[in-house]
Amino acid sequence: MGNTLTFRHLNFRITLFILSFLLITGAIQAQNSKIDSLKNELALHTRKDTTRVNLLNTLAFSHFGSDMAKTLKYLEEADAMADSIHFRKGKARSIYIRGITEAIQSNFDQALSYYNAALKLYTTIDFKKGIANSYNAMGITYRNKGQLKKAIEHFKGAIRIEEEIGSDNLSASLLNLGTANEQLGNFDEAILYLKKALSIAKSEENEQRVAYSLNNLGIVYNNQGNYPLALEHHSKSLYMNEKLGDSISMAHNLSNIGSIYKIQKYYDKAMMSYQRSLGIYERINSKLGISSSLNGIGAIHEENGDYKKALDHYLDALRIGKQIGANSETPNILNNIGGIYLAFKDYNAANRYFTEAKKISLENESQETLCGAYIGLARTYANQKAYNRALSYVIKAEEISKKTGFLEYQKQASEVLSKIYNNTGNYKKALESHQQFKILNDSLFNKENVEKIAQLEYEYKYKQALDSASIRELKLTKTVMSTSQDLAKSRQNYLWAVIGILIISIMFGSVVFYQKFNSIKLKNQSIITEQKLLRSQMTPHFIFNSLSVLQGMILNKEEKKSITYLSKFSKLLRIVLENSRDKVVPLIQELDAIDNYMILQNLDTDPPYDYSLVVDENIDINLFLIPPMLIQPFIENAIEHAFSVDEDHREIEVHLTFKNKKLSCTITDNGIGIDAISNKPNTKKKSLATTITGERLRLLAKDFNVPSGITIEDRKNYQKQGTQVTLIIPYKIIENA
Repeated sequence: MGNTLTFRHLNFRITLFILSFLLITGAIQAQNSKIDSLKNELALHTRKDTTRVNLLNTLAFSHFGSDMAKTLKYLEEADAMADSIHFRKGKARSIYIRGITEAIQSNFDQALSYYNAALKLYTTIDFKKGIANSYNAMGITYRNKGQLKKAIEHFKGAIRIEEEIGSDNLSASLLNLGTANEQLGNFDEAILYLKKALSIAKSEENEQRVAYSLNNLGIVYNNQGNYPLALEHHSKSLYMNEKLGDSISMAHNLSNIGSIYKIQKYYDKAMMSYQRSLGIYERINSKLGISSSLNGIGAIHEENGDYKKALDHYLDALRIGKQIGANSETPNILNNIGGIYLAFKDYNAANRYFTEAKKISLENESQETLCGAYIGLARTYANQKAYNRALSYVIKAEEISKKTGFLEYQKQASEVLSKIYNNTGNYKKALESHQQFKILNDSLFNKENVEKIAQLEYEYKYKQALDSASIRELKLTKTVMSTSQDLAKSRQNYLWAVIGILIISIMFGSVVFYQKFNSIKLKNQSIITEQKLLRSQMTPHFIFNSLSVLQGMILNKEEKKSITYLSKFSKLLRIVLENSRDKVVPLIQELDAIDNYMILQNLDTDPPYDYSLVVDENIDINLFLIPPMLIQPFIENAIEHAFSVDEDHREIEVHLTFKNKKLSCTITDNGIGIDAISNKPNTKKKSLATTITGERLRLLAKDFNVPSGITIEDRKNYQKQGTQVTLIIPYKIIENA
């Protein structure tokens, strides 16, 4: 890329915002059932005493990740009541939670003010757990402000108290201390503390902290240039967070995985990871997260040569970072902006941004961003032929990168040194530096690393899901056999009863038998239908065709394209197989599966399908739960049967509406129409997936106690071309606490 630099985007250590404070207090707290229980308890306990204050504070804490208005409402009541009954411990807790609400919004100075006030109150009553929590929260906030030495001081203070009282938050403090050392470039200490945190979290069976520790260890390995090991840790962390339903941690994982893909030049994968993380950060208004994702997206545009888009994203990221005072992260963005101006040959502007990054990095003692700033200044001066100044900066960068183990910056330093020595006539040193650059580059981007990353993707996305689905089908088979045996046994028992009792008893027993038989039969039918669905979620034609396409790419040596195709194909299979385990899944998860299916179809289709997905504004795709794999079979039918071979423009639209308490999904295409399809000799047989879906809807309508159905029409009835399928989908809605 010419004279531009290759920088990492902001790495997301799990000590940020809501996740930071969940670490301080333990596992995720606010499951809907628990919130409902707390509300009921609060309604019953009307007396103004310490119990009510504690209930109000617990409810406030349970809501701060989802409903800030409710959090503040509960805190106001708790604060006022604690004052009226002189309950200092409850008062301190209210103030502490107010600090959390400010920290989530990146109001760091205000958050520190609240934490200090809480610390003073906890100290007056000698409540050591509260003191340790306050130290931890202040350490996290100082880390986000870029004051790493203060952060480490507060984390160590928390650890001293927690070791003294035997606190179950020790692993959280060790994790936070490890991340602060990682930012300072103290990788050995960082790994030591993070592995201690991981070991304690495993012994306590605290899955959330295990996931956090894995994520942060991945960041250290990333900085050391060990990308396969970094990706392995991030993938494990992401998998655990998906199971826990921890969307904010998933955003951090995705952002960090995007960073690895960018360095390994898998730009499409990196862009997808950044965009997914950005969506989550925007939903929770995490300004630091938004800034990180914008910075990462800008880096992908830079790698693709679109410097204008890259600069726009970097400047947006910088504006947000400065707005919230995130001095720990802004030097990275400043370095990236400097790299763009270097590419534009605007050396004065480049120098200005690199110098600002250097200044903040020295204040923060951040060795990573300081290396980037030194290398940026060295490149700038080298382009201006000021080789002595360039040499002084690149030597500083080389010393720091060797001391701390930043392989990426060691590589860049060797490259710059080679150019400087070559231009100053020192050809021997130029050759030595170039050889060192080649060695480092080969170690970072060797074939073994690439193959290892592909293997990890297979292990954590495809094989695990496939094994899970196999176990699911085995259980279903056993259940069918068991149910059939129960049915036979019931028949025999009722037969003996008929022989042994009077005619009146026979009539009564027959009625009971009939009801029992129908119940078991319905259960058996439901299980068999579910089993059929599992085996026919995607037709063998599609799977074999996909594998054939992949084989063709490999034979044609289209390595990048085949890796991209395999990644998307394995992701689609993982989603489908994981969805099959559950009776209902979030609507957003089902739509993600459809999107991935269409992306895969379009990768090798020319011309591609013009596909659109429209969801009405009154549908919250995170709150609606629906049965899985209802929509995809009809999209697959449209692709296989709806269009003629010479059709140039092929449209498929999926539209979800929610009216009169009915969730409707309309799938339309502009193909030849259902009437014409029915007359084709090779499509007389009704689609197996459509038949299974019809059976499922009939059973689910009874189970959900809501209407459902399928309507298939030729669009010529509406003076249009194509087919229209309308599904009335059974659903449940997650109650928002």
